[in-house]
Amino acid sequence: MTGPLRRIRALPLRSRLALLVATAVAVAVAAVAVACWFVTKAQLEHQQDTSLRNTTVDGRYLTSLYSYCLGTGQQLPRTDSGLTVQLIDAQGTVCTDPESAALPVTASDLAVVNGERPTALHSSTDADGVKMRVFTKPGEVKGVGQPSLKIGISFARPLSEIDKPLTTLAWVLLIVSGIGVVGAGAAGLWVARSGLRPVDELTEAVEHVARTEDLTVRIPVEGEDEIARLSRSFNSMTASLATSRDRQAQLIADAGHELRTPLTSLRTNVELLARSDETGRAIPPDDRRALMTSVKAQMTELASLIGDLQELARPDAADPGPLQVIALHDIARTALDRARLRGPELTITAELAPWYVRAEPAALERAVVNVLDNAVKFSPHGGTIDVVLHRGELMVRDHGPGIPADELPHVFERFWRSPSARQLPGSGLGLSIVARTVQQAGGEIDLRPAEGGGTEAVIRLPGAPQPPPEPPRG
Repeated sequence: MTGPLRRIRALPLRSRLALLVATAVAVAVAAVAVACWFVTKAQLEHQQDTSLRNTTVDGRYLTSLYSYCLGTGQQLPRTDSGLTVQLIDAQGTVCTDPESAALPVTASDLAVVNGERPTALHSSTDADGVKMRVFTKPGEVKGVGQPSLKIGISFARPLSEIDKPLTTLAWVLLIVSGIGVVGAGAAGLWVARSGLRPVDELTEAVEHVARTEDLTVRIPVEGEDEIARLSRSFNSMTASLATSRDRQAQLIADAGHELRTPLTSLRTNVELLARSDETGRAIPPDDRRALMTSVKAQMTELASLIGDLQELARPDAADPGPLQVIALHDIARTALDRARLRGPELTITAELAPWYVRAEPAALERAVVNVLDNAVKFSPHGGTIDVVLHRGELMVRDHGPGIPADELPHVFERFWRSPSARQLPGSGLGLSIVARTVQQAGGEIDLRPAEGGGTEAVIRLPGAPQPPPEPPRG
């Protein structure tokens, strides 16, 4: 059984569908044909039995037959063609016309003769080996010069009257069923080809994409069936892949552009230092210190940019790391300490109410630090930065120049920098990383102009003012 199943599974899908349709139709047709044959057989048998029960012969024929059997030599009149008439007395002696073969007498026939049952109906085989259907009923005859005699009268017809039509019907049903199965197989193959045409188109499209890496291929979608859903899914997949590839190419291009500036400046400074050593012309101490300071700043900027690129290179769907219940107010306090070191001339006020969230500690701390770094970067000398944490909403407000309304939709894009900030240090990746981290923690971030000037950065994270209870140990 395993071999045929394996061979069937090895067939193409359309061949398996056609075979399945043909098999289903064959089973259905066979069931209908068998049911039709048995119903017809039952109807013909019932009609034959009814015909035998309703059969009557003239009394003169019975008298002539009885006299013939007694040896009077009387000529018998003709009966219905195919009908056998037989007389049975109480001793089981039979009397039939010379053109018919005698039928064996059964116990039920004798019971009718003896008045023990009204009629008898059964199948039998005559002396010539012909199968007959026999009906026996009581009767009475009286020969010439003989007393009347109670007898049984048997009427019989050959079963071939039923068998021949049934055989013909069986052949007709077999031929019709064969034609139906062949037609069903052909129709199934046609339906399979028509139904699987979209699948063939999808297969060709997938093979084309695999061969050429052309992600612009789209499959026409018609209807709302499963094939249409599959086509839409494929189109969505290729569109997402194309977008991802475009974003990857854009990221590489933007990263190259951002890396070129510090690398060029770093190379220029290193070349100046190397030329000084090669020519023996010493660089003035103040200039050398400024040069080394510039090299260190460029190295720091490169390290920061590479770290940002590594963070953004991680797929959005990748595991951000183990999530923990952490105190947002503690993370904000740590970030504030770092911000005060970077802007010692600034006044930073803080109101931090307790709030516990579930997030990756390192990523969330980096996000808060990036927001505070932006506030420090754009705050004027001696300015003020206000930080408030209340019920999961962390607000950082600076008093800098603010962000124009037409630039607000772009602040979270990778490598985007405001024209006014192009001369300031940074890569344009900080806010993009912040938005990504906040979204992974189930929150949201918003930048908006502040009343009286400056910018407000608002981070909202779901959580609670109290840490969740620890599960019982053991």
